[in-house]
Amino acid sequence: MAEIEERVDRLEEVLQQFVTSVGIEFNKLYNSQMRTETELRAFKDEMKDFKDENRRMNREMNRRWGELANNMGTLVEDLVAPSLPRIVKNLLDQDVLHLTVRYRPKLADGRVREFDALSVTADTVCLTSTKSTLRSADVDHFADEVQAFREFFPEYASYPIVGILASLSVDAGVLNYAERQGLLVLGAGDQVMQVMNSPGFIPKKL
Repeated sequence: MAEIEERVDRLEEVLQQFVTSVGIEFNKLYNSQMRTETELRAFKDEMKDFKDENRRMNREMNRRWGELANNMGTLVEDLVAPSLPRIVKNLLDQDVLHLTVRYRPKLADGRVREFDALSVTADTVCLTSTKSTLRSADVDHFADEVQAFREFFPEYASYPIVGILASLSVDAGVLNYAERQGLLVLGAGDQVMQVMNSPGFIPKKL
């Protein structure tokens, strides 16, 4: 009987040691996990701050680049035209087959008209007019651009036209006005020139 009691006591002692050991290891594991989660949250916060700062620097760089190009008179060539294939593909899901910049066609009667940029897909023409600062009057005058395009490019008579206004400076009121007319508006952003319209905006085909 005494031997049994001794074995029970030893078993209880071993169990107690085991419970204590498990508790210590559990606390270590818990504390380690808490440190890991804290470090992970800190890392995520640092990455978010880095991405935000990188995005801000991209916008600032693109703005300065745009101002320089505007001062040199190369805004269309340096910023707008290189961005058009990407924007047209993203928006219309069509590839630009032909891109023309600062084209000056001449009619038989001697009239000449300059068009900033033409992006032609398989069945659509994207007509772009670029302004250093976009104003509501530019939105109103875009109808004249479309009419002139129809006259100077009869070979595209059957093609619908997507109107694009590109600018470094876009006032919110002018942007809303252009959007109501169904025009796409581009401005300097994270990706050189980016779409400024509301998410989900579908341009009108003129």
